[in-house]
Amino acid sequence: MNRRYLILSLAIAVLAASAFLATAALANVPCSVRVNNTVQKLLECVTVEGVRQHQAALQAIADANGGRRPSGSPGYDASVDYVVGKLTEAGYNVTVQPFVYNAWVQLGPSILEQIAPAAALYGEGVDYNLMDQTVAGDVTAAVTAVDLQLGLGNNSTSGCEASDFAGFPAGHIALLQRGTCTFQLKAENAAAAGAVGAIIFNQGNTPAREALFTGTLSSAYAGGIPVMSASYARGVEWAGTPGLVLRMKADVFRGAATTYNVLAETTSGDPNNVVMVGAHLDSVNGGPGIQDNGSGSAAILEVALQMHKVKPRNMVRFAWWGAEESGLVGSNYYIANLSSEERERIALYLNFDMIGSPNFVRFIYDGDGSAFGLAGPPGSAAIEALFEKFYTSRDLAFAPTEISFRSDYAAFFNAGIPFGGLFTGAEGIKTAAQAAIYGGVAGLAYDPCYHQACDTYDNISLEVFDLNSDAVAFAVLQYAMNTQEVNGLKGKGNFQPDKAFDYLGPELAR
Repeated sequence: MNRRYLILSLAIAVLAASAFLATAALANVPCSVRVNNTVQKLLECVTVEGVRQHQAALQAIADANGGRRPSGSPGYDASVDYVVGKLTEAGYNVTVQPFVYNAWVQLGPSILEQIAPAAALYGEGVDYNLMDQTVAGDVTAAVTAVDLQLGLGNNSTSGCEASDFAGFPAGHIALLQRGTCTFQLKAENAAAAGAVGAIIFNQGNTPAREALFTGTLSSAYAGGIPVMSASYARGVEWAGTPGLVLRMKADVFRGAATTYNVLAETTSGDPNNVVMVGAHLDSVNGGPGIQDNGSGSAAILEVALQMHKVKPRNMVRFAWWGAEESGLVGSNYYIANLSSEERERIALYLNFDMIGSPNFVRFIYDGDGSAFGLAGPPGSAAIEALFEKFYTSRDLAFAPTEISFRSDYAAFFNAGIPFGGLFTGAEGIKTAAQAAIYGGVAGLAYDPCYHQACDTYDNISLEVFDLNSDAVAFAVLQYAMNTQEVNGLKGKGNFQPDKAFDYLGPELAR
C-alpha cells in the first residue's frame, strides 16, 4: 500500500470514527439543550410521549373546570396559560391576542325532568342535549306537540310555518320534530307563538336520523327561549304521554365575551418569509376536546419546544386559535387585523386539527384540487405533495380530504395564502374500503367521541398520532429552512426540496 493511500485511508477512518462518536455523544445529550436543526435530530426528540404530556395537561385542566375547555371559559383561559408558560420558558416571542366574540358557554349542568304524570329524570348526552346557542332558562310547563309526522319515510315540516302553531297554548313547551327547515326557525316560530321552551327531537324518517343529536340554533338565534334536542324515541314517547309536564333548565352564558389567540414567533429567521403553523386550542361545550383539538395543539407545542434552539432561515410563527368551535372566530380575527403587507409576508400556513382519531384515515388536504375540484391558493399543491411523500417514504397509504372550510385554514385560503395540513377524520363514517386499507371498524365514525364528553385523553390512536407528530415536525422544519417549492424563494442548501427525504435516513423513513 503506498503512503498516500495509507494516509487517506487513515483520514477517512478518523472522520468516520469522529462522526460515530459525535452521534453517540448526541444520543446522550438531553433534548432540552440540543439544537435540533436536522430532521433526524428533531424527530428523535419529538416523541409521542412528549406530545402526550401536553394532552394530559389539557385533560387535567378540563377535569378541574367541569370537563370542558371552550373559549370564554375558565378551562380555556387555563389552557392559554399553560401554552404561554411553556413557550415563554422556551424563549419564544409570545403574544396573547385578545378579541371579543359572541360566546356561548355552558356554565353548569342542565336539567330535563318529567314532573307529571310521573316523575323521571333524563340524562344529558343520553336522552337530550342543549342546542348550541340556546339562551339560559329554567321553565316548568305542560308540553304540546306541534305538527308531528311519525314513522319511517316521514317528511316532517314541524314548526317550519307560523300556521303550525295555530291554537298553541301560550306558556307551554313546544315539542317539535327535526326536518325541512332550520332549528333556529322552528324555535323562533315557537317563541312567537308563546312557547316558554322548545324540544326538537330527531326526525326518525330513516334509521340514521333516530339517535340523540347535537345541533345549533346559530349565533343569530333571537327566540329568547331555552331549546334542547332529543332522540326520536324520546320524542315519540313524550308525544304519546297525556298530561305531560316537563322542567327544562339551561345554565349557559350567551353574549359578548373576550377570549384569546396565542402566537409564538422564533427570535430569528426572515420576517419577510414567515411560516405559520396553527391548531385550535378550544373545545366544544360538551367535552374536554383532547382529540379535537388537543391532538393538533399538543403536537405543534411539542415541535415548537423541541425547535427552540434552532436558527431557522425563515421566521416560524406558531398559533393556537381561540373560538374555532364558535365559527373559526380567532383565525378570522387574526387575518382580518393584519395589514396587506403583513399578509404578504406569510409564505404558507400549516393546519393541524384532529390528527389522532381512534378510527383514523390518513387524510391530507386536497391542495391541488385533483380529488374534489377546489384547489388551494398557489403553492398549496406543493404542501400536499410534501405530506404525500412523507407517508410514501414510510410505505403508508393516504387519501385526500376536501377543502370544506371547517377549520382555521379557511381564513388563510380566503386571504390567498398557500395552506396544507393533516386530518384523521371527525364524525364521518369509515367505509369498508378504508377499513381494509387503514384497519379500524367500517360503519363507525372516524372519531366516535367527536364533540362529546368522551373526547378524553384515552380517545386516541397512538399509532397515527405518533406518525403524524413526526409528520408535523418534518414539515415545520423543512419549511422553516426552505419554502422554495411553495413560493420560489431559495432556502438553505441542505434542505433542498428534491433532497428533503434524503435527510430522513432509513431508520426514520420506515
